[in-house]
Amino acid sequence: MGTVGGVTHEEDVGLIWIDAHGDFNTPETSASQNVHGMALAVLLGLGPEELVDIGRKGPKVKADNVALIGLRDLDQEEKGLIRKSGCTVFTMRDVDEIGIRAVLMRTLKKFQNLNKIHISLDLDVMDPLDAPGVGTPSQGGLTYREGQLIMEILADTGKLHSVDIMEINPILDIQNRTAQMAVNLVTSLFGKKII
Repeated sequence: MGTVGGVTHEEDVGLIWIDAHGDFNTPETSASQNVHGMALAVLLGLGPEELVDIGRKGPKVKADNVALIGLRDLDQEEKGLIRKSGCTVFTMRDVDEIGIRAVLMRTLKKFQNLNKIHISLDLDVMDPLDAPGVGTPSQGGLTYREGQLIMEILADTGKLHSVDIMEINPILDIQNRTAQMAVNLVTSLFGKKII
């Protein structure tokens, strides 16, 4: 919440939320009451005033400037909030049906009039077979190559402004695989190329 609030302070920024979870709960819809499951809703102005107004009053991002990619593990009431939000949403079914490149092209077309993009990358978007070191794993996620392609395409835009990387738990990781994957993804996002 803090990062997005900061980078959107002076101008609108495209927010690409890459996550297995929507993080779109409010205290009224959340069974766990975990604030980390409310972050995107708060950024859009939903939830307790004390959270919505962190940094500056009101929403930090417009729904038109938000794309969620990789969703597959949502609470029932959270689904309704996401449907009503006006955000662009690509579930894992969408990724399976049209491919990750098409998902990215549609997202970038939506953000073509914005100068900057912020990436929120939660490593639980990756399949747990590739990224076991996360606190809330969810079967059926992105492959390593899909993750790499996302980062490579986003790097090519020249619009990357900022990035958050979340959900790496070294205690749960196996031979540091998830942490190493995160490093590889970020180096591609920062412009590392195969050739």
